[in-house]
Amino acid sequence: MEGENHTSMAQFILIGFSEDPSLQPILFGLFLSMYLITVLGNLLIILAITSDPHLHTPMYFFLSKLSFVDICFTSTTIPKMLVNIQTQRKDFSYSECLTQLYFFMIFGGMDNFLLTVMAFDRFVAICHPLNYSVTMNTHFCSLLVLVSWIIMFCVAMLHVLLIKLLTFSVGTKIPHFFCELVQLLKAASSDTLVNTICLYLSAALFGVFPATGILFSYYQILSSLMKMSSTTSKHKAFSTCGSHLCVVCLFYGTGLGVYLSSAVSYSADRSMMASVMYTVVTPMLNPFIYSLRNKDVKGALGRLLSRAISFPSCICDL
Repeated sequence: MEGENHTSMAQFILIGFSEDPSLQPILFGLFLSMYLITVLGNLLIILAITSDPHLHTPMYFFLSKLSFVDICFTSTTIPKMLVNIQTQRKDFSYSECLTQLYFFMIFGGMDNFLLTVMAFDRFVAICHPLNYSVTMNTHFCSLLVLVSWIIMFCVAMLHVLLIKLLTFSVGTKIPHFFCELVQLLKAASSDTLVNTICLYLSAALFGVFPATGILFSYYQILSSLMKMSSTTSKHKAFSTCGSHLCVVCLFYGTGLGVYLSSAVSYSADRSMMASVMYTVVTPMLNPFIYSLRNKDVKGALGRLLSRAISFPSCICDL
C-alpha cells in the first residue's frame, strides 16, 4: 500500500483484543466495570482528602493529585475503546490518535513524577523530621506539581510533533487497543531513528532517574527506620511508606513489562495485556492500596460515607 503523509482524512485501524463477536459483550462489561471502579475509587480518595482537615498535609496533597491523574490516565484510553467495542468500529482518525497519545503521555508522566515526589516527601518526613514543615511547605509542593505538569506538556508535545513528521500507509493497522507511541513507531513506513532516540532519552530521563531517586529515598528511609527505637514510630512509618511502595512496584513493574516484552520477544497479545496492567489495573488498585493500608484515609472515608448517608435523612427532616 502506498505510503503518504497524514492529512485530516487519514485513519488508523486499532485491532483491539479480539475480533470474535461473542467476546465483545464480555470485554465491554469487564472494562466498563474496571473503569467505573477506578473513577469511583479515586474520586472517593479525592473527596475524603479535600473534606477532612486532618488530611491537609503534603503527603495527602500529592495523593489527591495522584488520584486525579489516575482518573484522567484511564479516561484517555478506556472510554474510546468501549465506544469502539459497542459500535463494532476499529477506525481511529489521525487527529484522534495524536490527541490520545498526547494526553496519555502527559498523565502517564505525571504518575511517574508524583510517585517520585511522594517518595521525596516520605524521605524528608522520616529522615529530616525537624525540617519537614519548612521544606515541604505549601508553595514548594504546589511548585513541584506545576513544574511536573509543564515538563510533561512540553515532552508530550515534542513526541507528537516528531510523529507528525513520519509517514504511514493508508489504513495502517495497529495491534493494540489505543495509540501507543511504541506501536506507532513500529507501524511507520518512514525512518524513525530520531523518534526512537527521543523515546530512549525520555525513558532514561523520566523513567530511570525517577526510579533511581525513589530507590535512594527508600534506602535512606530504611536506614533511618533501623535507627529508630520507638516501635510505634516504626509502625507508622512502615504503614505510610508501604502503601506508596506497593503502588510504585505496580506502576514500574507493569510499565517495565510492556517494554521488556516488546524488546525480548514481541507478542501483540502479551504487549496488550501488560498495557492493561499499567493503564487500567494499577489506577484501579491504587485507592484500595492506600485506603486499606492507611488508617487516616480509612477514617476519612468512613466519615465521608457517614455524612453522605445521613444527608438524605437530614433533607427529609426538613
